[in-house]
Amino acid sequence: MVEYCVQSTRKSLEQQITDSNTETYPSPEQVSKILGVDKTTLWRWSKLNYLVPISIGGKRRYRMSDVKELLGERGNNE
Repeated sequence: MVEYCVQSTRKSLEQQITDSNTETYPSPEQVSKILGVDKTTLWRWSKLNYLVPISIGGKRRYRMSDVKELLGERGNNE
């Protein structure tokens, strides 16, 4: 039983680590909701090189790692 609990916990922790290391690319709409700002603010930030989107398939996307860094989450993990 103890062996099962250890393996189960290990799998869960490995999945959390893998999920946190996987880069995602949310849309401007999603990022504006996450940050609580309007899409025009994202456009302005792009012009100021504060939060710059990338182009994937002709669509603007943001690196979630950049969004997290802006929120100060990334710095807490390093």
